[in-house]
Amino acid sequence: MASATDTPARPTPKDWILGIHAYVPGKSTGADGQVLTKLSANENPLGTSPLALAARGEAAGDPSRYPDPDSTALRQALGRLHGLPADRIVMGTGSDELLNLAAQAFAGPGDEVLYVRFGFSVYDIAARRCGATPVVAPDRDYGTDVDALLAHVTDRTRVVFLANPNNPTGSYIGRSEVARLHAGLRPDILLVIDQAYGEYVEAGEDDGAFELAATTHNVLVTRTFSKIYGLAGERIGWATGDAALVDMLNRIRGPFNIALTGQATALAALEDQAFVSASREHNLAERARFEAAVNALGNHGLRPLPSKANFVLIEFTGALTAEAAYNGLMQHGYITRWLPGQGLPQCLRITIGTAAQMDDIAAALRQMAEAAR
Repeated sequence: MASATDTPARPTPKDWILGIHAYVPGKSTGADGQVLTKLSANENPLGTSPLALAARGEAAGDPSRYPDPDSTALRQALGRLHGLPADRIVMGTGSDELLNLAAQAFAGPGDEVLYVRFGFSVYDIAARRCGATPVVAPDRDYGTDVDALLAHVTDRTRVVFLANPNNPTGSYIGRSEVARLHAGLRPDILLVIDQAYGEYVEAGEDDGAFELAATTHNVLVTRTFSKIYGLAGERIGWATGDAALVDMLNRIRGPFNIALTGQATALAALEDQAFVSASREHNLAERARFEAAVNALGNHGLRPLPSKANFVLIEFTGALTAEAAYNGLMQHGYITRWLPGQGLPQCLRITIGTAAQMDDIAAALRQMAEAAR
């Protein structure tokens, strides 16, 4: 008979689940609970398309009925916009669900999932969640090093994740490097090209991922409505690739994973490409102005890393530290993203906000840098 001091029996999690550190989202308040201007989660400063907001408010349908399990109209609209067959598109609860499903479908205990250092933190979770071993290749000045990735491929490699543009660094590799990475992988290795910020890249700088997904059997491209479309709260992502890849994800994705309102809102958002263009142009202009302002603080040890996304990662190597800047900006009313948990204690990631917000932050950084000398 068990004594009162015995530890009660309870379900035991798998060892690989115990190795997961839960994803930490961008904060919206300070340590004291004060609500701050949120530039920590790479949300769209222009908000959401008016057409999408109207559709969300008017979304028809009986809430007692399940939504279309295949998001048919939404997939067809995505196919028309991007020139893709609708039956080679799969929807997800954000692209995060699809990233996890990709690892789950093609890797498991004894296998390896490969990505570059400072890659998106969900990749580690996706690998461990299915019992695979995460393998991290060295970066090249915070960016993707194709040679390093290829050098870390082993007989156990099953999935390679590439965020392009990368979060949290903003780095980007072009068409030739993406093609070289793909060519260097065995055909039984799945290459997942995560384009959460793909719409922020100018047309002339396309990395060729959609073409690889359409013409090969081992490339999956993921995208999201959370960033440029301003639908982060709806949790809608999608992926495209070979029919067999899409079939595998459809087998294990959540049923009815896009709600009625989400499908209607995303469909209207796709129709408002003027809003998407305006968001892209705003980001290009304000990111360039902000990078120039931070570059002007180079003599104080601040360096903005080149970015193709809607944020800038700043490296601090002078008297002003990233932690001090993070806390100082909170005093100025802004919450940004300090990243010691991702091996970047010397860096601060700042989402591109409005013109006034970026001017205010640049002035605050200058003031703090000069005071720290």
